[in-house]
Amino acid sequence: MSDVERIINNVNASMEMENMPLIAEDKDLIKSCLEGKISFGDTLNDIVSKYTKESFTD
Repeated sequence: MSDVERIINNVNASMEMENMPLIAEDKDLIKSCLEGKISFGDTLNDIVSKYTKESFTD
């Protein structure tokens, strides 16, 4: 298992404990960030924006 896969699995395990497992899109976003394809700031903004919007529409 690569370091990237290990990190994603650890993040997913933490999220599952909160009953919020990562979806494939989230895992891809994290992978892109860890591989340097997108910046951490952009990744964080995307995730916060996604979940903020969803929480207000429920």
